[in-house]
Amino acid sequence: MPPHSGTQETRVEHPAGKLWPRSGPVLLLIWIYLCCALEGRTQECPSGAMPFRELQCALYNSRPVLSDQATYQWVPFYGAPNLCDLNCLAEGHTFYYTFGRVLDGTPCSPDSEGLCINGKCLTAGCDGMLGSGTQEDHCGQCGGRNNSCLFIQRVFSEAVPPSGQSHGYWNVTLIPTGARHIRVTDRSRNYLALMSSDGRYVFNGDWAIDWPGTFQVAKTQVYYSRTNDRDESLWAAGPTGEDLHLQVLFQEPNPGIEFEFWLPRDAYYALQNHRSPLRQPQTREVEVGPQQTAPAWTRPFPSSPAFSPLREQPIETETCQPCPGAKGRSQRLLHYCRSDFVFRARVLARLRMGEETRYDIQVQHSYKNWTPLERREFLWAPGACPCPLLVPRAEYLVAAQRHINYEGTLDRLLLPHAGYARPWTPREDSRIQEVAKHCPQTPPPG
Repeated sequence: MPPHSGTQETRVEHPAGKLWPRSGPVLLLIWIYLCCALEGRTQECPSGAMPFRELQCALYNSRPVLSDQATYQWVPFYGAPNLCDLNCLAEGHTFYYTFGRVLDGTPCSPDSEGLCINGKCLTAGCDGMLGSGTQEDHCGQCGGRNNSCLFIQRVFSEAVPPSGQSHGYWNVTLIPTGARHIRVTDRSRNYLALMSSDGRYVFNGDWAIDWPGTFQVAKTQVYYSRTNDRDESLWAAGPTGEDLHLQVLFQEPNPGIEFEFWLPRDAYYALQNHRSPLRQPQTREVEVGPQQTAPAWTRPFPSSPAFSPLREQPIETETCQPCPGAKGRSQRLLHYCRSDFVFRARVLARLRMGEETRYDIQVQHSYKNWTPLERREFLWAPGACPCPLLVPRAEYLVAAQRHINYEGTLDRLLLPHAGYARPWTPREDSRIQEVAKHCPQTPPPG
């Protein structure tokens, strides 16, 4: 960096012993040291290259440096008080010698990011200046004040399996893209599980418990620990490169799962939008007693009133009246253009829940979706005898709506009454793709 000049007042001593001020130009030299390899901190040396400090010690090999004129082979010694002195240990002996200071730019120690400058160990700030002390804030802004992002800190304690019901996976929260400094703690015999945006589990998924360790996902490292089968924690520096889904595998009532992370302001809507997911995922149904099925209802928001799970009942199809289905090109065009989702799905299960019907479906292919669809979803239909009525183990081409109630406590897939759901065939597939060409391709406002 070029030197900076300035003017300051100096005081000179008069022969009589008095001090007299005298104004005059004084050249100030300000040296600013920059770290050129800030992003990677260090640049890889060629294979077999000698480390910089070791090279400086080796310059004194076979040269007499002590009064006895003996020669030694010297290697770096890191046990001395000042790391920026060139302290070298005589190989095969128990003493070291200090050959002055190391050259500027020498690493302070093998495991340190600091560099020695003028005999002092300085660490580069995020601005690239050695010794500046400037750090990134929690938002990832160099020298910032944490005002460009939001701190999310919550306790998940609402979803507790009812007495007598089976265990299973339940959504805790969405961790949106861009999240930083993620921390999750759980103190129970339940197990935390993490799922990536493509529906694949990172750890503790598919009813298999993994050993604690470090997992690479979403362009960051996630550190997962578990002690005494009770205390679990998850930590990641971020920022995450994709959405992650935090879940819990219940083994006992939930005492509360604490989680926190820092989130860009523009990503906060995604978190609010997913606070009540379209479904609570159940990898499989597990029976714990005669005629008892696994719980699988859509959980309200934490701010919603107290609720009790609805009783699940099988549908007696023989009591349902015939349903006039939507047919013809005009109906396909109408339903496709007005729907939020159009997809091919296989019906895995069907249950009556109060005055609604819930289908557990496996999405095979999506033709249209304004928000992402999971591999497994819950599809809801009004009434105990919905129209149309979908048959388990069959595949359908479905046009569905996104249903968010007035209070904002439910967010789910809805098959409207007299909606579009046709058995999937290759012919139906070609028809719907032709219809797609005549509908707008931009999402609806809001």
